[in-house]
Amino acid sequence: MKTVQEALATLLQQAQSVQESELVTVSEALYRVLAVDQISAVHVPPNDNTQMDGYALRAQDVPLAGTVLSVTQRIPAGVMGQQLLAGTAARIFTGASIPAGADTVVMQEICQPLAKPNELGVDYQIRVTEIPQEGDWIRRRGEDITQGQVVLSAGTYLRPQELGVAASAGLTHLEVKRRLKVAVFFTGDELTLPGQPLKPGGIYNSNRDTLLGCLKAIGCQATDFGIVPDTLEATQKTLRLAALEHDLIVTSGGVSVGEEDHIKPAVSAEGRLDMWQIAMKPGKPLAFGAIRKADTAQEAWFMGLPGNPVSSFVTFLLFVRPFVQVLQGRVSRPIPQLRLCADFDWLKPDRRNEFLRVRVNESGNLELFLNQSSGVLTSAAWGDGLIDVAPGQKILRGDLVTYIPFSQLLS
Repeated sequence: MKTVQEALATLLQQAQSVQESELVTVSEALYRVLAVDQISAVHVPPNDNTQMDGYALRAQDVPLAGTVLSVTQRIPAGVMGQQLLAGTAARIFTGASIPAGADTVVMQEICQPLAKPNELGVDYQIRVTEIPQEGDWIRRRGEDITQGQVVLSAGTYLRPQELGVAASAGLTHLEVKRRLKVAVFFTGDELTLPGQPLKPGGIYNSNRDTLLGCLKAIGCQATDFGIVPDTLEATQKTLRLAALEHDLIVTSGGVSVGEEDHIKPAVSAEGRLDMWQIAMKPGKPLAFGAIRKADTAQEAWFMGLPGNPVSSFVTFLLFVRPFVQVLQGRVSRPIPQLRLCADFDWLKPDRRNEFLRVRVNESGNLELFLNQSSGVLTSAAWGDGLIDVAPGQKILRGDLVTYIPFSQLLS
């Protein structure tokens, strides 16, 4: 059997990014992948400005605590002040540009007005109760972004914070990779869609909404081809149809070696296939290959996942997600893995690499869902991540273990 690392390396060696891109507005670019570097035409901030409400002055004019200065101007945000004269101060508000001649801002909390300002907010004095340091509370021009700087690199996955950076640089449009088109279908005559009468011996198809949700969460355009009858002819027909307009086909079920498992012969007939046994639990069988697009030389990638709900979910996170990221053109980054303390014992390790469903408790430690069966999907809904347990590894309460949050696997 392949290890998880060997299987993933084989997948990623073959994946190549889609080439097509499109220009969209910044507001439309959420969870898209940037196609080209973005360069700022401006400094951010464009001028030195104050971090808080207070008074702009020259630090050398306050050599002692209790120094009194005259307030000669008032500068709200969006207004450019006048040259500051020696021995004076300017009332200034958060975000306002520092006037020429000033080199420091003092917080209003350490300034005591000695009289009320006139109707223009000036012509009064303040006592500065602490000695300031030159540069206090000033944001420098370009300290966030400098003109000509690459603010967002090609391959960046655009989250809300990246859109904010683009907007702060004055960008209105971004060139992004086209969305990856993924077809999904499910095999098994026992499967029934929620809302339909449950047939004798049948089960509701939970994998449909799980996998479609996972694909949408990582920015794919997903098409649901539904439940395919357990016949070779129906499976081949669906593969041919799905390959036409999609980059990747993902299936669930039918990847074992039983008489009703038609994925292997169907994919082999319509393209090429590798069947892997992965040394992991949950999720052992994984199918990988490609389907021909009609009579062209082009192909759609194929990944066949196990049918058990937790196996399908975990193999998606560990294999489909990183494969999709390369197809999307995303810059690959290691998944953050935390070392947290186990609040449980795991005394019967498997010879395979196990991925246990856990959650962080109030103590900041990990507690284990009691039933780790591959059919118990509530373990994934209850948990907030996985523990990566090496083959043969026992866990004792208090041991440090490798924890991977779901939040890092679904973005």
